[in-house]
Amino acid sequence: MSKTVTVVGGGLAGTEAAWQLAQRGIPVRLFEMRPARPTPAHVTDRLAELVCSNSMGSTLPDRALGILKNEMLTLGSFVIRTAFKHALPAGQALAVGRDEFAEEITARISDHPNIELDRQEVTVVPDGPTILATGPLTSDKLTHAVQSLTGRYLYFYDAMAPIVTYEGIDRKIAFRRNRWDKSGSEGTDEGDNFNCPLDQAQYEAFVDALLAAPRIELSGADKELERYFEGCMPIEALAQRGKDALAFGPMRPVGLRDPSTGQRPHAVVQLRQDNVAGTLYNLVGFQTNVKWGAQAEILRMIPGLQNAEFVRLGQMHRNTFINSPTLLRPTLQFKQRDDLFFAGQITGTEGYVGSALGGLLAGINMARLLSDQPLMQLPRPSMSGALFHYITHAAADDFQPMKANMGLLPSLPQPVRNKRQRYASYAARAKQALDTYLRQLNFTPLN
Repeated sequence: MSKTVTVVGGGLAGTEAAWQLAQRGIPVRLFEMRPARPTPAHVTDRLAELVCSNSMGSTLPDRALGILKNEMLTLGSFVIRTAFKHALPAGQALAVGRDEFAEEITARISDHPNIELDRQEVTVVPDGPTILATGPLTSDKLTHAVQSLTGRYLYFYDAMAPIVTYEGIDRKIAFRRNRWDKSGSEGTDEGDNFNCPLDQAQYEAFVDALLAAPRIELSGADKELERYFEGCMPIEALAQRGKDALAFGPMRPVGLRDPSTGQRPHAVVQLRQDNVAGTLYNLVGFQTNVKWGAQAEILRMIPGLQNAEFVRLGQMHRNTFINSPTLLRPTLQFKQRDDLFFAGQITGTEGYVGSALGGLLAGINMARLLSDQPLMQLPRPSMSGALFHYITHAAADDFQPMKANMGLLPSLPQPVRNKRQRYASYAARAKQALDTYLRQLNFTPLN
C-alpha cells in the first residue's frame, strides 16, 4: 500500500495537492486548523475559501493569467475546473461565486475515499511525505517550526477590499459598463461591473479624507516588519504617493464613459459581482487598513455608495512566505529533504491561481516521487515554469512574492514591437513548450 502523504493547509494549494494525490490512489491526510483555530482573514470553515477578491484574473489566452489557467487545465487542475463551474459575469475575467466554489471543494475533498480530513492545528513539520501548503496565514507555532527548519522566513502585509450589498448601490449614479468593447472603443454597452463616477472635486475630496483617516496600527515586532506588497497595496498607502496616484491606479477611468454625461469621469470606483445571486459586490482594488468607523464614512463619499451597506469592511493581515530561492528546487522540494514539498503562497507565488498552481505541481511531483518516476520541472518558456523559475532563482536578499506576468517569460528570439502580437507569440510558445515537455514525459493528466 502507498505511503500516506500529509498535506497541511486546506486552501487552494492544499486541496489541489490532496486531490492530485488521492485521484492517483495515494492516501492523504489533509490537515486544516479551522474552525478550531481561526485566522484573521477567513470567515467560514470551508476549504478553499477565497478571502480577498473573488476574481481569478483574465481568461484571455494571450494574458499571463489566461495562459496560466490554460496550462493548469492541461495539467489537470481540480481547482481551476471547479472555478470555471462557478464563474460569474465578469467580462474577460474569471470571477467566482465564492460560497458555491468553496462548498463544492469542501464536499468533494471530504467525500473522497482516499482523503482523511483532520480539523486540527499542526504545530511541527511532520515526518514522512509532506506537503506544507499553509498559505500566507500560517499559524504562529507552525511558522516558528518552519523557521527552525529553514533558518529564515519573511513577512509582508496584505489587505482585503470591502464588500457592499447590491441594494445599497445607487443605480441612478453607478452605471454598468465594461471598460472596452471588442472594437476597442470606449465601452457603451451594458457590462458586468458597476462604475461609480467621480468628478475632479469629488475625487480630490475623497483623497484628502483618505489621507487624513485614522488607520489600524500594527504593533510590536510586526510594526518593524511592515511592508506592502506592490500588487495589493492599501489605497491609503497608494494615495500617499501623490494626489493622482489613485486616478492612475484602481480608480483609473480609461475605457469608460458615464452615460448620464457622455463624458469620461475624472475617476471611477468599480464594483465587481461577488456571489452567484448578484446580491454582493466588492470594491475592485480597494483594499484598505483605515479604521472601520472612518472607513465606512469615507467610502460613502463615493457617488453611488452614499447609502452603501457594508457586509465586510477592508482590513489588513500578516502574510508569511519563505525565502524560496534559498530553500526550494523548481520541483517545489525542500533542498534538504526530498519528501518535503512547499506549495502555494507560502512559497511566494502570489494570487489564487498561482497558489493553486503550487498545489498542482507539488501533488503531481509527490505522486511521481512515491512511484519512482522523474519529477516535473516545468519548462521555463511556459508561464507555470517561468513562475516557478522566478521563486527558486530570484535574488534571495530582496525576494518578494510574484504573480504570473509576461515579464517572467524569456525574451523571444526575434523582438516583436506590437504588444498584442508579442503577447500572442509568448502564448503560442508557452503552449508549445508545455505540450512538448508533457509528451516527452509521457504525462497523462487527471480527468
